[in-house]
Amino acid sequence: MNLFTSFSISAKGLRAERTRLNIASMNLANAHVTRTRDGGPYRAKSVVFHAVPVKRQADFDSGKSEGFEASLERALETVEVAEIVDDKTPFMEVYDPDHPDADENGMVKMPNVNVMEEMVDIMSAQRAYEANISALDSAKNMAIKAIDLIR
Repeated sequence: MNLFTSFSISAKGLRAERTRLNIASMNLANAHVTRTRDGGPYRAKSVVFHAVPVKRQADFDSGKSEGFEASLERALETVEVAEIVDDKTPFMEVYDPDHPDADENGMVKMPNVNVMEEMVDIMSAQRAYEANISALDSAKNMAIKAIDLIR
């Protein structure tokens, strides 16, 4: 197994969690926006992750014998952002006849952003980001120790 495989896995995890943090921050920033370019209120967004193999099947078809290390490499997966989707929950309606976006009944459609869910998502992304940093730091320390052994 390549020494830098764990660096790559952690780096992709960091990228994915950074995207999740950015989307949650954007949702919070737009939690009270009642008019967008599309005309309606802001619609919350969510990040969808998917697992992808670290090594593609073509990398294994190069004639190497199937040993423990090759089967481990085949089993390794990392994370990528599959897509960013709009939250389909309905908008909340608030009675505010003085609001410029109120309809004829005085109801204003508010964004479907749940502030508590977004805060939990931010904390979860932060913890996952920290875990990936720890894994990256451990791999770095192992690489340094291996280099020290060679000297």
